[in-house]
Amino acid sequence: MNELERFFRRLVGNLASTDPARLHRPIPLDDVRLSLVPYRANRRALGLDTSEDYEMVLLRLCAGEGGFVRTEPEEIRARFAEELRSPNPDLAVLGAAENVVLTLRSAPLARALGPEPEAAYAPPPPPPRIPVAEPSDVPELPELDDLPEPEPSADEPVPPHCLYCGGALPHHRAVNFCPHCGQSQSVPTCASCHGEIEPGWRHCVNCGAPVGPG
Repeated sequence: MNELERFFRRLVGNLASTDPARLHRPIPLDDVRLSLVPYRANRRALGLDTSEDYEMVLLRLCAGEGGFVRTEPEEIRARFAEELRSPNPDLAVLGAAENVVLTLRSAPLARALGPEPEAAYAPPPPPPRIPVAEPSDVPELPELDDLPEPEPSADEPVPPHCLYCGGALPHHRAVNFCPHCGQSQSVPTCASCHGEIEPGWRHCVNCGAPVGPG
């Protein structure tokens, strides 16, 4: 997990523990910097040594790197991306931009709400060492039918599924369309407030506007 993924997971985790409803609403950039993931309170968890490192990661997030968020207005996002490409990015651009909001994209949000990659793919512990017993000391073993069924591991990752038909999607590559029903996996947005619309909704949960057929 790189520092950008770690920052996004920290943002999602802080929102989920304080105000889960905001996970699906546009978030002002100033809220991210000043209250949701402030540098001083989160630098150890983020693994960032300086405030400059923190602002560089935040600039990368807002510029659209990794596809974690949608930054609006678009011209501000383009300005962030242009600054990021310069030899010496001016990090003050984050504080100078006004009325900037970030919307968490659905696919990376779902991954961030799941187990961390290290936990999901941790190797199982080695089996305990069993001492050799004499034949007379070996207890009678239960019949196979009497053994309890193994419980599924809580650490197993949940495979991605289609937003429309629920079919399993390939997890080893980017998926734009479902291989089963052909539906686009890009979540539609409300034409009025640009909030994300879940499949099957008839009205936007943010502004109440009617949703057209998908």
